[in-house]
Amino acid sequence: MTYKIKEVKERVLCDNDAVAEKTRAELRKQGIYFINLMGSPGAGKTSVLLRLISFLSPLYRIGVMEADVDSSVDAAVVAEAGVRVIQLHTGGLCHMDADMTARGLEELNLEGLDLVILENVGNLVCPAEFDVGANLRMMLLSVPEGDDKPLKYPLMFTVSDVLLINKIDTAPIFDFDLEKAEKYARALNPDVSIFPVSAMTGEGFPALADALSGWIQQRRTGE
Repeated sequence: MTYKIKEVKERVLCDNDAVAEKTRAELRKQGIYFINLMGSPGAGKTSVLLRLISFLSPLYRIGVMEADVDSSVDAAVVAEAGVRVIQLHTGGLCHMDADMTARGLEELNLEGLDLVILENVGNLVCPAEFDVGANLRMMLLSVPEGDDKPLKYPLMFTVSDVLLINKIDTAPIFDFDLEKAEKYARALNPDVSIFPVSAMTGEGFPALADALSGWIQQRRTGE
């Protein structure tokens, strides 16, 4: 007896990419820049997000989507920063896909916003596979995770436009080699922009905020 083999993942990703492109086009019409922030649990995504909000909120009207398997802890914290925020529960899924993101954007209410940031589910595997329609994929590597992380999770480092190396103030404690981390990351992605930062001290955030503002302006002017 013969049977067929169908690669369903390929079709799922194809459908996902179509929705992602539609989302990107719609956001561009509205003049909204969209960032997908990814990283491991405990890497400091929410702390980094709060620092970014403090630097960027004087310039842009910001909306945030907090994605998690469960709980609303992060949304409650971000709401205290005075930005529009919505909590998204993935129902056990370890990532956001384009359709879930599009529905989240509808619930967020985009009217009056210039910048939307998605804090994706804490994971270095699944979120790397799914385009959510963002203009910029920004990932977090925290010093305690080790400088060899790019070797263990290559896809995430390959697809990301920006790499933030967070908790850089703790590098001496954890024997973290910044040059090695950058070397491993650039071997996978020569074009990645790397910013050593500390959400605790604020180190590196002025340069990061300036770069983000430049990219947002480029998108607005079509450069």
